Parts: sequence; structure tokens; C-alpha cells
Amino acid sequence: MITNFHQPKSTLLLLVAAMAGEKWKSIYEYALNNNFRFLSYGDGCLIYG
Repeated sequence: MITNFHQPKSTLLLLVAAMAGEKWKSIYEYALNNNFRFLSYGDGCLIYG
């Protein structure tokens, strides 16, 4: 799945959580710690299983 980083409590974040499982928390923690940009014009991520 290719997506951008979504806001907390967003239904789109649930989509990421469904795809990545519990790893979504560490993915977002990494993004926050490294100043990734969020929302539509932000950085993207590739999640594969």
C-alpha cells in the first residue's frame, strides 16, 4: 500500500493500521522523530506485508 501519513484519530489511519498491524505505531513514531510531513502534500510511505 502506498499512502501518505495521516492525522491521529483519522479513519485513514485505521486503514494503515489494518495493513501494517501493530507496526503502524513504530512507523509513525519514526516519522514524527524524523520530521516527516503529514497530510495530502506530505511525505509518503510504502507498506508491504
